Amino acid sequence: MNVEIHDVKIEYPDGCNIIIGQTHFIKTAEDLYEVIATTVPQARFGVAFTEASGPCLIRTEGNDEELVLGCVTVLKAIGAGHVFCVLLRDAYPINVLNQIKNCPEVCGIYCATANPLQVIVASTLQGWGILGVIDGLPPKGVETDEDRQERRDLLRRIGYKR
Repeated sequence: MNVEIHDVKIEYPDGCNIIIGQTHFIKTAEDLYEVIATTVPQARFGVAFTEASGPCLIRTEGNDEELVLGCVTVLKAIGAGHVFCVLLRDAYPINVLNQIKNCPEVCGIYCATANPLQVIVASTLQGWGILGVIDGLPPKGVETDEDRQERRDLLRRIGYKR
């Protein structure tokens, strides 16, 4: 068996969050569109999904053409089947992640981030598959009491805690 491991730097538009996951059925793109549009109506987003059989097309949906094209670019770079990408603007992954996880086609989530991102893929004679992700940067230390208070204040200021 011949397996190669590759790191794929993921480029996506500034000011966006990205969600990458594994899925398994052609209706993924439409179902994820409905999940996002009904959960966060003001969100601008793109969705794309890579088929792993039949015509093996990248299927797309969304309400923002730049973000739809961004998803296509991400999935072409990854090169694996049965993967989906969501790019979000005017919403955060926390607003939609549980609903995406509850979508019947979704098998799992690799990441939900706005950080620099690399996807680690393996390639074999059959194709490519995601092994995992490198999300952001390594830790630089442990939070202080002041850092903890800043974190708590931020969550309350943006409405995620009272």
